[in-house]
Amino acid sequence: MTKEELALEIIERLKREYPDAGCTLDYDDAWKLLVSVRLAAQCTDARVNVVVEDLYAKYPDVNALAEASPEEIEEIVRPCGLGKSKARDISACMRILRDEYGGKVPDDFNALLKLPGVGRKSANLIMGDVFGKPAIVTDTHCIRLVNRMGLVDGIKEPKKVEMALWKIIPPEEGSDFCHRLVYHGRDVCTARTKPYCDRCCVRDLCAKNGVE
Repeated sequence: MTKEELALEIIERLKREYPDAGCTLDYDDAWKLLVSVRLAAQCTDARVNVVVEDLYAKYPDVNALAEASPEEIEEIVRPCGLGKSKARDISACMRILRDEYGGKVPDDFNALLKLPGVGRKSANLIMGDVFGKPAIVTDTHCIRLVNRMGLVDGIKEPKKVEMALWKIIPPEEGSDFCHRLVYHGRDVCTARTKPYCDRCCVRDLCAKNGVE
């Protein structure tokens, strides 16, 4: 079985297992996803979802958040960890959105990468979830699982994993596939315990198959 064939079969099985998988960060506007994905670095999505409620209650739009000082933002987002750097990036990012993009998030990958605190993972998430464009989000779950499954061979650097997956994942499947990997990585193919291979829907296809 080629990697392309393996990828298609894994995609179909994960679709059946997690038909409604989507982004686990709560947002109802593109700029809020931009904020949340920055806060999610080294923090759980669940905690981010709680913290941003207070942030948006005080600063309900891009202009309001752009007017806030980094110190004011940090006071609220501190529970997410790395509060100083995250607040600084969010502040700078919102000011750029206000001053250069009319308060809107740009739908261009390279423009997103130029925003403070936005890397390839964040840019791909926004391109896929907000704008419905082809995207591959190489978070820790994605990197761990595609290595275990044999879709990539011992590649751990996020950009290299992304480039390898672009070659074998149909573009229209990339975003949803990565969301399903997050669900599967949390529930079954876990990082901190031995994977629950006995209830894995791709066990017979997996390169590791319980062997670590």
